Amino acid sequence: MALCRPASSRNLRAGNGAGVSTVALRLAPLLHSYTRGASELQVTGGTLNEMLQDLDRRYPGIRFRLVDEQDRPRRHVRFFVNDADTRDLEMKLRDGDNVYIVGALSGG
Repeated sequence: MALCRPASSRNLRAGNGAGVSTVALRLAPLLHSYTRGASELQVTGGTLNEMLQDLDRRYPGIRFRLVDEQDRPRRHVRFFVNDADTRDLEMKLRDGDNVYIVGALSGG
């Protein structure tokens, strides 16, 4: 006879075993007004896109400042995962990764 055990909270959160990671997110000062002044956060997600969805659940509207209507990173926004620049929102994240979101500077 098998014992029925409730799923652990980690499994529920991970969506049946899918990889959900906790990452350290640092935001450029131009985004602090969307996070009530927070510059560093702990967020979760198996990919950069899932991390942005978690961020948007906590701070509604911030994702739209970073990603356009076609689900592409906005031109003036740069994402760095462990110091590597990426535009790939499906980039896999691992526990302990460091993600930085900055706005590109322009002018003349």
